[in-house]
Amino acid sequence: MILNEIYQREPDGYQDVAQDNSQPQKNQLRKTRLTLRQLSKLRQMNDVRTYEYKEKLKDIRKQYAPPAAPPGL
Repeated sequence: MILNEIYQREPDGYQDVAQDNSQPQKNQLRKTRLTLRQLSKLRQMNDVRTYEYKEKLKDIRKQYAPPAAPPGL
């Protein structure tokens, strides 16, 4: 979890309450199984996180790169 996620409100569509079946009911003794739709959504979320992480690293590398040597020296 990113620290900003604690203080900032999550964007719309971040969590689908209708699809959230993590709260067990009174008579449910078994763990819920993930559906293919949920697994696909998790994979897509992981792909997005990986892409955002790589973009963030590019910005950090650009920010902390050594300055270019002036021409002619």
